[in-house]
Amino acid sequence: MGASDRTISSSARLWRLIAERCKHGADTAAIDERIWDLFGAEWAIMFTDLSGFSRQVARFGITHFLQVIYEQEQLLLPIVEVHDGILVKIEADSFLILFKQPARALACAVAMQRQCAGVNARRAPEEQIVLCLGIGYGKVLKIGDDDVYGHEVNLASKLGEDIATGGEILLTPAAYAAVKTLPGITWDEVPHVYVGEDRYWRART
Repeated sequence: MGASDRTISSSARLWRLIAERCKHGADTAAIDERIWDLFGAEWAIMFTDLSGFSRQVARFGITHFLQVIYEQEQLLLPIVEVHDGILVKIEADSFLILFKQPARALACAVAMQRQCAGVNARRAPEEQIVLCLGIGYGKVLKIGDDDVYGHEVNLASKLGEDIATGGEILLTPAAYAAVKTLPGITWDEVPHVYVGEDRYWRART
């Protein structure tokens, strides 16, 4: 292996392997094994979203909510750092964050919601940071610090961005199984069918 091979980025290595996988007669099982050996690991995945963002932008204008997005980052990212979260990306009003321990992800989610509630009590409705959170846990492909792929990623995204309402923390069945015995948390089932799962779990403190 030459020096250039050692410096190929994670993303470039992944897509080279995917390109090999596309070739006629490729041993897809062997290539998949290489991909999972290189990039596979267990992570807790958190997706955040701001409730009612699109409706509020239409009512109050985009610059107002660029300010809300900025304030959200200033308010919440220090909490992520304290709980050893890794911020993978910010897309508009949403965060994608990884944690090695699902208990840390849940503790961070609780702290984030409490911080928002405290700030919102002093703000007009249009200035409030109303957070929706989804958490998954399982084996995923983490591509450097650029992106992450996997079933639990998809589920956490669905929970945080589409299913959770303002102030909620929703967990996939796998994430719930990893943290359900933690003290100080009560749980509600949330019936919802999506890509092989028929229920999720709401954390209450």
